[in-house]
Amino acid sequence: MKHLISPLDLSLQELDHILSLGQNILQHPEQYAHVCDGKKLATLFYEPSTRTRLSFEAAMLNLGGSVLGFSSADSSSASKGESVADTIRVISSYADICAMRHPKEGAPTVAAMHSEIPVINAGDGGHNHPTQTLTDLLTIKTLTGRLDHMTIGMCGDLKFGRTVHSLINAMVRYPGVRFILISPDELRIPDYLRQEVLIDGNIDFIETNELEKYMPELDILYMTRVQRERFFNEEDYIRLKDSFILDAQKMQYAKKDMYVLHPLPRVNEIATEVDKDPRAVYFKQAKFGVYVRMALIMTLLGLDK
Repeated sequence: MKHLISPLDLSLQELDHILSLGQNILQHPEQYAHVCDGKKLATLFYEPSTRTRLSFEAAMLNLGGSVLGFSSADSSSASKGESVADTIRVISSYADICAMRHPKEGAPTVAAMHSEIPVINAGDGGHNHPTQTLTDLLTIKTLTGRLDHMTIGMCGDLKFGRTVHSLINAMVRYPGVRFILISPDELRIPDYLRQEVLIDGNIDFIETNELEKYMPELDILYMTRVQRERFFNEEDYIRLKDSFILDAQKMQYAKKDMYVLHPLPRVNEIATEVDKDPRAVYFKQAKFGVYVRMALIMTLLGLDK
């Protein structure tokens, strides 16, 4: 039985298979309307979510399956002190596959150790968000036709941003990928990621706090919000939250075929005027998330043959 806890749980061959399947679903959704007839997805969300939870639910419903679960820890037995291990043992009797989001890093790993059904990590603390990474990869591949030999700018909260950490881990597996890491000094990528993934992997990267300077070099600009929920100090959050704001003026420095991605939700790090720019693809990106989660569910349930 296979789980998805980290993007690295998938080999490049498995990753390419899921992305190709996602592209086929995007083009021919009607062919997949009954693939999961009779199957159930459990969504165990101990942390608030809009896109991830609803896109998982939409994915399963689009495949003909059904959904059960909870949308906050307060509405589950976690509020009574039940452990993740006990919860997943029970849920294994109710559903065929599970998607879990949890504020504590490693919680989905614990669930996978005690589960009798496939577990998908839908985000754990500041650690990993592999299905957002699959969404990002499908978006990049569909719009640019490749996942290699490109320069990716990542801007905003690179310290706590689990989507950033997951995407870096995934993209370093492709040749010729270069990173421009744009953030305040306090929100730079974690030391382990810099050393063990980028430096040890001999990956070309620059850390900077200048967005405009590097805009002309980017093939992809991945914007992220500064996450209030990851800060212990409200003053630090207020001081850093508006460090980088992408607006129409800054977009003038970008290539004509550069794309702006964002895992959403957006707060104010992308001005709404940018939404009209055809290079702004974050809402299309959210739509692609449904297709790639459909492909993942099918793959983990062995229904992708």
